[in-house]
Amino acid sequence: MKPIAQLIATAATLVFATSVIAAPAPATNEAPDVLVKRISADVIDSVKADKDIQAGNRNRVMELVNSKILPHVDAEKMTALAAGRFWRQATPEQQKRLSEEFRTLLVYTYSGALSQIKNETVEFKPMRAEAADTDVEVRSQVNVARGEPITINYRLSKGDGGWKIYDINVLGAWLVETYKGTFAAEINKSGVDGLITKLADRNRQLASKPLKAPK
Repeated sequence: MKPIAQLIATAATLVFATSVIAAPAPATNEAPDVLVKRISADVIDSVKADKDIQAGNRNRVMELVNSKILPHVDAEKMTALAAGRFWRQATPEQQKRLSEEFRTLLVYTYSGALSQIKNETVEFKPMRAEAADTDVEVRSQVNVARGEPITINYRLSKGDGGWKIYDINVLGAWLVETYKGTFAAEINKSGVDGLITKLADRNRQLASKPLKAPK
């Protein structure tokens, strides 16, 4: 993963984790900024209270990611955007496999951030959107114990199941756009199947590595 992608993965997953864990299914009429704020208020306390997560217990962390984070993410839309024009060229089976592998990669990526949550606080900016909008951006700032605040923006779209996050911006760089370059390079080199294999290999590597507990 390139340095900018590492930056996004580290910062975005930390903030993403502090924003979308430990929440009940959102009401379909709940405003997107209200949704993110409500969940954010719960998650930090939830993670701090779970000693297994703090110790890097993979099973506990993966359980939280799968049950509490991913229901709030439109993984298929995120994958389609990252794949760009190649998504439309892929077969339904390739789309399914690519989405599954990218979703798994996101699980491992998010998992690595959960045990790192300590004393962060989140501030949200006023949302600029009309009541009828179905695609919005929620802007926030994460205050960390050391260093400058981290600016994080979320893109959400509204479907039948309510609002879901499909992209995250960290310090001016969108996560999907970052992966788009990586995806395109791999597909141009070895096709969609090659990208699927690459992601699957990466996921196997991540599965074999223990999570690191915070120092």
